[in-house]
Amino acid sequence: MTLDLDAYFARIGWSGERRPTVEVLRSVHRAHMLGIPFENLEPVLGSAPSLALPDLEEKLVRSERGGYCYEHNTLLTAVLTQLGFRVTLLTARVVVGAAPGDIRPRTHMLMQVHAEAESTPWLADVGFGSQGALLEPIPLVVDAELLDTPRRHRLVHAPHDGPLEMWELQTDKGGYWEPQYEFTLEPFEAPDYEVINWHIATHPRSPFRRTVHVQRTLPGLHRALSGRTLVETADDGTVVERELGGRAEVLRVLAEDFGVRLPEDTVLPD
Repeated sequence: MTLDLDAYFARIGWSGERRPTVEVLRSVHRAHMLGIPFENLEPVLGSAPSLALPDLEEKLVRSERGGYCYEHNTLLTAVLTQLGFRVTLLTARVVVGAAPGDIRPRTHMLMQVHAEAESTPWLADVGFGSQGALLEPIPLVVDAELLDTPRRHRLVHAPHDGPLEMWELQTDKGGYWEPQYEFTLEPFEAPDYEVINWHIATHPRSPFRRTVHVQRTLPGLHRALSGRTLVETADDGTVVERELGGRAEVLRVLAEDFGVRLPEDTVLPD
């Protein structure tokens, strides 16, 4: 199946020349980040989301829904491939928030992208549910820095004993670089993510199964809902936090503030 690009570009509010150039990669990446929310509602409601392209098109493109990394990045992979980009799928180990010495599994999906007439590959990722996520792709070059306003990122090599170089994405936290995730350039395939997706969506200790996580990046604002806690962070650093009330308020906020609409009888965990 090929994706309905007209519907996808309408969903993210993008128009432009459909060629596999760096400029198109940057602008589509940012438009996707601003256009489709991050959410893990399938796992918390008891199922693993489908990664089949028809299902992703129906959910993320044609419905008022979002998804988590495997959904977002599988969708963008299909878009970029149809536009003529060469895409290699990668998997990362999330390190932000990890305690010293913790070794987390590789569970995050991201992409290496080659653009037309460019020898330097790019790291693209529209599925990292964090304020430290990339708004635009970054050159896959050691010590590369990216000012993806209002955010700032860099790529470095992390200490590693394995045979492949370990890359680390970092974000500027106002005076220091905070690691986000680490990855090698070992290619992964779609069946690998089917296994990882199932584990993350169904394992009883998975954070994506136990707690609602919804995020929306908007011009001038990042909005995040974790459980019943709503946090809004403006580009100037101003933070407003509040606790939501009952199910009706949560469903209203999801629809009005995140663009995620669920049936009125949906029962979400506390």
